[in-house]
Amino acid sequence: MKVAVSSSGKDLESHVDFRFGRCPYFIIADIEDNKIISFKAIENIGMSGGGAGITAAQLVGNEGVKAVITFHMGPRAFDVLSRLGIEVYIGNGLVKDALSKFINKELEKMTAPMPGRRHGWQ
Repeated sequence: MKVAVSSSGKDLESHVDFRFGRCPYFIIADIEDNKIISFKAIENIGMSGGGAGITAAQLVGNEGVKAVITFHMGPRAFDVLSRLGIEVYIGNGLVKDALSKFINKELEKMTAPMPGRRHGWQ
């Protein structure tokens, strides 16, 4: 299963970026048998300008992910991911820790967009 995490950097030691649409990178992790078997960082090409959330949602959708981990997501991005059948989970801290919590089913599923959520992300 592929999982995308909004990230401040290019590796698992980076922090989960609290912004989905405007994060600098996405970490795309391949998870099999409850382990991260590989990962790659992709640059968020839509982080500046209008429609950042929609562009970011399409970007991760094109990577074939089945789930996204982030802290904040606006309604347009949430709608695109919902239409693509991609679940969204609320995570913070280090990317590796958020992925571990995802694997252990310890993350809360985001059931509606959370615009304006800004504090407590690390």
